[in-house]
Amino acid sequence: MLSLSYDLHIHSCLSPCGDDESTPANIVGMAYVKGLDVIALTDHNTAQNCIAAKEVADAYGITLLCGMEITTDEECHVVCLLPTLEKALELDEYVAKRLMKVKNEPAIFGNQFVMDSDDRIIGEREHLLINATSIPFEDVFPLVENMGGVAIPAHVDKSTTSVISNLGFIPPDCTFKTAEFRRLSNVEAFRENHPYLRSCKIITSSDAHYLGDINEPQNFLHAKENSPEAIIDALLNPRIIE
Repeated sequence: MLSLSYDLHIHSCLSPCGDDESTPANIVGMAYVKGLDVIALTDHNTAQNCIAAKEVADAYGITLLCGMEITTDEECHVVCLLPTLEKALELDEYVAKRLMKVKNEPAIFGNQFVMDSDDRIIGEREHLLINATSIPFEDVFPLVENMGGVAIPAHVDKSTTSVISNLGFIPPDCTFKTAEFRRLSNVEAFRENHPYLRSCKIITSSDAHYLGDINEPQNFLHAKENSPEAIIDALLNPRIIE
């Protein structure tokens, strides 16, 4: 098994709440400088900047998981990681059809820039990406797994936009195997109140919207190899990495 430093929840300038300096190239460059082995680009409800990020990550030799952070119908956030760029763009197309169509107002919400690998703006998303989709929380997990990926409830200990803050409980028919926490110090208390989490692998990522917030190499997961497929397999099978 390999021990891999990771940050699996990072936003770029395509997320309206993301800093304009958080371009795909800058994100990968910062991860390289910090010494991370694995990162994931997870903009709100889109994977369009994964195209540029994948090109840069391949050049730097950093493993990139392409994905997004879906906002469900209940306004719960779920980090979705796919094994290939093509699968991430397939999910992008699926989600775009189910996103609430409200025009973005950059002066209020922020820019939504699509970039190329040389930090040039090549497009801008018209509809506000932080809106809810029509996808129910419980439907995200089989949807992503059927694409060969993994879906992870985001920041379950956050007071907003998490499954517990928005629903008040973890639905009994859930199938997720890994959950993300903002602070690992909160895990035991949440496991006490929500027993479902006792069987889950727990990870923590930065949810970075600014380059400086990307994690240092202080959190590690264990996988058979440093590849998107092996990392997804480890997240879907917690016993592999305990």
